[in-house]
Amino acid sequence: MPSAEDRFAIAELLNRMAYYYDEDQLDDLAACYASDAIMSMQIAGGDMVGPFEGRDNIMELYRGAKSTQSDVRRHDITNIMFDASGDALAVTSYLTLFATEHGETKLLTTGVYRDEVAQEAGEWKIARRHIDLDSAY
Repeated sequence: MPSAEDRFAIAELLNRMAYYYDEDQLDDLAACYASDAIMSMQIAGGDMVGPFEGRDNIMELYRGAKSTQSDVRRHDITNIMFDASGDALAVTSYLTLFATEHGETKLLTTGVYRDEVAQEAGEWKIARRHIDLDSAY
């Protein structure tokens, strides 16, 4: 299992990623992914979206989504759990996604992040991310 210090650093990584997206700091968000990261998504058990291979392709997806967004998003990351079995360090966390527009806040969706993290140049990075969303939004 990872040390308490590593657990804190990884939890901080997940929280910062949410904040960076919400605050339109996409260059900082990009730096949270390993250069060869892979990301996929599934919405409500439907067809697989992706995989998107490499940081640049992942960020193209984020930048496209952000460019069409008119509301203020808040990605709330909770229930962070670690599993060190196997070759990779797996991290599972819950997502609760809120949006505020025209003074009204609503729940957009919930889901689960299934990540693998790795050290790159002495910093924890997302190497693989799969997102299971409970509903489309």
